[in-house]
Amino acid sequence: MDRRDRTVRVVGAPMDLGADRRGVDMGPSAIRYAGLAGELEGLGLACADGGDIAVPRPETAEADHDFGGGRAKYLRATAGVCEDVAAAVTATVQDGELPLVLGGDHTVAIGTANGLARDGDPGVLWVDAHGDFNVPATTPSGNIHGMALAAILGDGPFANEAWADAGVDPENVAMVGVRDLDGRERERLRDSGVTVFPVADIDERGIAAVMRRAIDVATGGDALQVSLDLDALDPNEAPGVGTPVRGGITYREAHTAMELVHERAAGDLGAVELVEVNPILDRHNRTAELAVELAASVLGQRTL
Repeated sequence: MDRRDRTVRVVGAPMDLGADRRGVDMGPSAIRYAGLAGELEGLGLACADGGDIAVPRPETAEADHDFGGGRAKYLRATAGVCEDVAAAVTATVQDGELPLVLGGDHTVAIGTANGLARDGDPGVLWVDAHGDFNVPATTPSGNIHGMALAAILGDGPFANEAWADAGVDPENVAMVGVRDLDGRERERLRDSGVTVFPVADIDERGIAAVMRRAIDVATGGDALQVSLDLDALDPNEAPGVGTPVRGGITYREAHTAMELVHERAAGDLGAVELVEVNPILDRHNRTAELAVELAASVLGQRTL
C-alpha cells in the first residue's frame, strides 16, 4: 500500500514515567506550540490532532522495581500507557491516516511499534544517541526508556509481555547516531541482529550513505516506524533533552537524514515519532522547533 498523501494525525503521549528527569511530559505541548500543524499544512498535508493519551503522574503511579531479575520503574503504569498508544496508532492506521506520535520519553515507541504490528510486521529506523537496549537485569537505572528497543523486540523478560513485544524482526531494525552505550548493552546489541550505525560511521562514510543503508534495512518489513530521539543531535543543536551526549548529529545531517527517508521510503512510512523533547531544559523552545522542522523534512519539506 502506498502511504503518501494521507492525513497526518497527531497523537500526543506526554510520558515521563520512563526517565529520571522531569519535564519531558511537556514535550507534546512544546512541539505543538512550535507550529507543527501550520508547518505540515504548509506542505499541503491535512493535519488532525487526536489530543493526548492520559498518563499517570509518577507521584500517583506504583513504582514497580522487581521484574525479569532486575529493576523496571513504573512498569504497570508504563504498560498501560503503551497499550493506549498502540490502540491510538492502530485506529489511526485503520482510518487510513499517518500517526505522528509526540513524546514524552522514548518508551512511547513501544506503543507505536505494537500499534503498527497489529496490521503487519513493521521495521524500525531508530535515530538516537543511546541504544535503549538494556533489560531489567542489565539496566543501571531501572528507567524503561533505556529498554524501549529491547522491549519492542521481545528481548529477555519482555518476551512474555504482550504490551511490549511487537514481534519485530531484528533484521529489520537499523539504529543511527549511537554514541553512548552501557558495557553490557553493547554486548547485547552485538548479538542482537540489529544493524547499528554509530556516529563514527557517519564521520567515515557520510550521513547520506549511512541513511541509505539504514533505510534499506528498516524497510524490510510491511511498514516503517521512524523513531527520532532528539538527543541524537548534538546538544548545541538540541539542548532541550534529558540525556544529552556530545558529538552528535549536526543540524544539516539531521535534515539530510529525514529528507532521505521521504525520498526513499515515503510509500513505506507507517508512523513517525518525535521523543525526548524537554522544554524545561530547552532554550527558547529551540529543540521543539527543530523537531517540527525534522517532522516536515520526513514528510516532504526540503531545506534546499
